[in-house]
Amino acid sequence: MRLDKFLADAGIGSRKEVKQLLKKNLVTVNDRLVKDGKTQVDEYADSVFFAGEQVAYQRFYYYLLHKPQGVISATEDKRDQTVIDLLKEEDYREDLFPVGRLDKDTEGLLLLTNDGQLAHQLLSPKKHVDKEYFAEIEGLVTEADVQQFAAGFALTNGEQVKPSELWIKATDERNETSEIHLIIQEGKFHQVKRMFEAVGKKVTYLKRLRMGSLVLEEELALGAYRPLTETELQELKEN
Repeated sequence: MRLDKFLADAGIGSRKEVKQLLKKNLVTVNDRLVKDGKTQVDEYADSVFFAGEQVAYQRFYYYLLHKPQGVISATEDKRDQTVIDLLKEEDYREDLFPVGRLDKDTEGLLLLTNDGQLAHQLLSPKKHVDKEYFAEIEGLVTEADVQQFAAGFALTNGEQVKPSELWIKATDERNETSEIHLIIQEGKFHQVKRMFEAVGKKVTYLKRLRMGSLVLEEELALGAYRPLTETELQELKEN
């Protein structure tokens, strides 16, 4: 592997930034000063130091984020704060991106990574990955709705959605509101909101609780994030 790629993958900086850093005599490989980014290194055997600190090689990064409302699922935006903007400076990388998206006004679990293969695996319709949501609904959700969701149905524009698992957590008949959980395996645009619109109801609050085997724990505050554990990562890859 080229030294400049090794350093960029390890989060030292972009390829362009690494090139400038190498000129400043800050990098050694096996105790030898190196300035050429094209120098080949063994990422697992060679000893690479930057500014006196050993660089541990890591190609892929995985963060579980508790996305708050008002933040968009994008890598950059000129108007709104993005999920990438929530990262601390030491965790920021140019190649990180959100796996899928949550609407601007939707909260909950969002995976940030630079592992395109895993992202494809989680988002591919062929993989049938569960996405579980909690929602507050304007309107009384009924057992008839539960059966309709279980069968699959057409949205108001005629687009078909596949069978999903809906269960009613609570209803308030006086105020005509409901609390529900919903598991879908698709990721259509505004899908959960549009599903309830199709049965004459409105989603007033939406939060994603789970994606595949990855679960959002209550202890993780809104806007906070953490690296995935090795167990979580292994279970995600086995989905």
